[in-house]
Order: sequence, then C-alpha cells, then structure tokens
Amino acid sequence: MSSMLQGRWWSWGFRSAVMIYFMVLIVLPILGIYGQSLSAGWSAFIDNITEPLAWKAVFLTVKLAIIAAVINILVGTMSAWVLIRYRFPGRRLLNSLVDLPFALPTAVAGLMILLLLGPQSFVGEWADKFGFAILFHEPAIVIAMIFVTFPFVIRAVQPLLEEMDSSEEEAAYTLGATKARTFLRVIMPGMLPGIASGAMLAFSRALAEFGAVVLVAGNIPGKTLIASVYIFGEIESDNAAGATAVSVLLLTFSFIILWLVNYVQMRRKGV
Repeated sequence: MSSMLQGRWWSWGFRSAVMIYFMVLIVLPILGIYGQSLSAGWSAFIDNITEPLAWKAVFLTVKLAIIAAVINILVGTMSAWVLIRYRFPGRRLLNSLVDLPFALPTAVAGLMILLLLGPQSFVGEWADKFGFAILFHEPAIVIAMIFVTFPFVIRAVQPLLEEMDSSEEEAAYTLGATKARTFLRVIMPGMLPGIASGAMLAFSRALAEFGAVVLVAGNIPGKTLIASVYIFGEIESDNAAGATAVSVLLLTFSFIILWLVNYVQMRRKGV
C-alpha cells in the first residue's frame, strides 16, 4: 500500500513539475504578450498593426517566408529523395550536415551569408557585373530564411520515404507505368503529409527569423525591414505596445500553422 502511495506521489510530482515548467516558460509569456498588446485598448492595437511601416514589415515577412517555404519544398524534397534512395561517397556526412542550421547560431549564419554575397566575394562581383543586387535586398533575406529552415522539409520527408513499401512501386512498373507516373501516382501521395508539415514549419520559422536576416537585409523601412527587426526597433524606441502588437500577429500565424501541422499529422495517422 505504501509503495502504491509513493508511486502516486512521484507521478503527481512529475506531472506538477512539467505543468509548472510549461506554464512558466510558455503559457505565461504568451499571455503576457497578448495582454501587453491590448493594454491600451483595441483601438490602440488596431492603430499599431495598421501603422504603415508595421504593416509593410509584416507583409514583406510573410511574402518572403512563403517564397523560402516554396523553395524548401522543391529543394528539400529532392534532397530527401537523394539521401534515402541513392548510395554515394559522403552521403552520411551530407546527411549529418542537414542539421547544421539547427546547431549553428543564426548570427553566424548571417555573417557567413554576408561574406559569401558581399561585394568582395565572387558571387557579389558577379552580381554587380550583371546589375543584380543580392546583399541588403530581398534575395539576401530569402537566402537567410532558406538556410535556417532548410532541415524541416528534409527531416519530415525522410521517414516517409524509409517507411514506403517498395512493392507498390514494383507493381506499378510491372503494370507498365513510367517512372514519372509512378512517382506522381504512387510515391508522391505518401510524401505529401511530410512535405506539407515540413513546409508549414519552415514558413513559421522563417516568420520569426532575426539573427541571420538582420545582418544581410539592410533593414530599410518599407523595403527590406522585416517584422522581427521592426519589433526589435520598436523595443529600442520604448514602444512596447507597437512591438507586442506585431508580435501578436506573428504569434497568431504560428498558432494557426501549428494547428495545421497537427491536423496533417493526425490525418496521416488516421486519428
């Protein structure tokens, strides 16, 4: 009897610790942001999010995050396919490097992109010859977003390719289907949940990127100023209400994306 009571106390203690940890580090900060954004009333909140610079920053961030997510869908899906379906020297090293953006500080990533695309680099000189601006313009922001979100689609698609039954492909080939038709009708449907969830996570992560972008964007208001840098600027200007109002927009986007990811995963599991 005593051992049962002790087990219940341990179980209750662990659950309480997890709930306290969850409340302190996640729930309370989120409630604080929503509360701060509405501290001056709805009219002030609407004014803050409809302020021209704020709206342009949010619109630019969403647009570039979508572009980065689409590129990640294409490149990430192809990369996952190559890493799973082909065997070649250096494959394991390449597979391990996929997670480098997760381990690398984003400021270091921004510095790497700055050096790669700077006016003294080969890429920067080549772009200048053709009159194409990369650094301190939208292309540099997209490149930074792609770098920090690169692993999401790959890591979401790889398990699906590993679990895929090869007998379905063999049956399609036996029935006379071409490789392209087999890929589109047999393989692609099994990959779609991973592609969708990976793309949404990449989009959500790109929305909030700061460290890699701030070094390469130029941060020109109305042109290359993205939402996270705008929030930082508002905090420095002692405008917490304006910063939290834009933060609430990004946070709401993230909640919607998180719900969609969970929905896709539940549909995949048949729940």
